[in-house]
Amino acid sequence: MFRRIRSDLSAVFDNDPAARSVLEVVLTYSGLHAIWLHRIAHWFYRHRSFALARAISQFGRFMTGIEIHPGAQIGSRLFIDHGMGVVIGETCEIGDDVVLFQGVTLGGTGKEKGKRHPTIGSNVVVGSGAKVLGSFKVGDNSRIGANAVVLQEVPAGCTVVGNPGRVVRRDGVRVNKLNHTDMPDPSSELFRSLQAQIDELKETLSRERRERAEVLEYTEERKL
Repeated sequence: MFRRIRSDLSAVFDNDPAARSVLEVVLTYSGLHAIWLHRIAHWFYRHRSFALARAISQFGRFMTGIEIHPGAQIGSRLFIDHGMGVVIGETCEIGDDVVLFQGVTLGGTGKEKGKRHPTIGSNVVVGSGAKVLGSFKVGDNSRIGANAVVLQEVPAGCTVVGNPGRVVRRDGVRVNKLNHTDMPDPSSELFRSLQAQIDELKETLSRERRERAEVLEYTEERKL
């Protein structure tokens, strides 16, 4: 237990240059408090004391602003920096030496049973506000950019940015240049689709009017 505590403290000092003393970290780092409370909750969860585990989890959420389901499996040296709003789902698995920033969601995409949350490999960094949703794996040594929305598997050693998330680097080599001037605009796409439907309806109405006029003209000629 003491070895795990020292490892957690070491992760803080390795990742946060603002950390000055052990006392400061132990007393004021909410990410560390959330991890320690999760370990207690996870112990009760594994021993099928689900209600007590959830109660401890909710207490940790109230105290830290970080919600970690007691069923989540977390490796060594996880560091949650400025963790307000972080959410980690029940079937999420996190490797060693992972860094999560504020507003990160490691969640699911629906109400399916079984494994429904992501598996995060070791030495992964997930930027502020990023959403990783689904039961896939983010490979070791990957980087998820701030506010990215990741919905599919990420190979090891990749950098992912954007919404939806796309791989822009793999093993340090650029593979897909991100052009911010050529990003999709959902509103414009919707308006174009609606305009196309309106044009199609106008053409249908015009055709029906012509056909009706032709029928009326033919009927008048027969009467004469």
